[in-house]
Amino acid sequence: MDKVRRILVYVCKERAAPQRAQFVQSVTGHFSDCGGDEVEVNFSLERNQFILYRRDRGRGITLKRPAFCPIKHLSATEAAEIPLDVQQRGIDVGVAIVLQTADQRVLLTRRANELRIFPNVWVPPGGHLEPDETLLDAGLRELKEETGLKLEPEEASPKILGLWESVYPPMLSRGLPQRHHVVIYMLLHSSLTHLQLQACLSPSPAEVSACLWADGHLVRAIVSAVDGEDAEVRVDRLPGGISVSQVSTEGALSDSTLPLTVFVSRAPVSGPDVERVSTGTKFALELWLKSLETSDP
Repeated sequence: MDKVRRILVYVCKERAAPQRAQFVQSVTGHFSDCGGDEVEVNFSLERNQFILYRRDRGRGITLKRPAFCPIKHLSATEAAEIPLDVQQRGIDVGVAIVLQTADQRVLLTRRANELRIFPNVWVPPGGHLEPDETLLDAGLRELKEETGLKLEPEEASPKILGLWESVYPPMLSRGLPQRHHVVIYMLLHSSLTHLQLQACLSPSPAEVSACLWADGHLVRAIVSAVDGEDAEVRVDRLPGGISVSQVSTEGALSDSTLPLTVFVSRAPVSGPDVERVSTGTKFALELWLKSLETSDP
């Protein structure tokens, strides 16, 4: 990928000038005083640099990494084994759209099986931030490119839910890091119901192989399946099959059903990956549920 076309993460600590974050550097760890996996940060987008920093006062946005984050556990020997061209990539910036319908559902898409990173994994629509774009512009562009849904900026009312530090492969047991991102999860509200939006769906088969409008019951089950933990999954009142729209290689939609177990699967420590909801998506969906609890009735 052309370096000119990539927006990278910069970090700024204790009033120092922003410095480009290194590929093998944990952004969350950079700001965490005690090595924790969650921290409050602030950000700005200036001259095509995505700058993360912490204010002395005031609440910021949650930045989180999984406890099993490969960068967190990377040894010096393992870091040295990462190819130089990968090490020189820096940390990319992505924007993912949590699209909430008028009847309080959110859109999830299954990444095409041919994609190089996180194939066959369920995520919100999203992608890389491009030069001279605002975060909202990037999110709306990716939403349109991947799903065919077009929202105008003036009707979007965006809200940043949180930031996620994403690494692929997601665990060291699955190989050395190849990609490192900070993903910005942005909540957008639509005045249309999921059925009205479904009629407008026209997914790109190169990006998306299936779509799902998840309601609160399913989302609660998804977020209860915490990756890296063995806690019980809450599936009360949910059927054994979940209705989805499969996307053909020509882009046509067809009704289908997937087992509930797909959506409450956890990231495997070893062996081939499985169809599942990504760990970062679970983080974003948990924040979405909290936003529902605090919103006006």
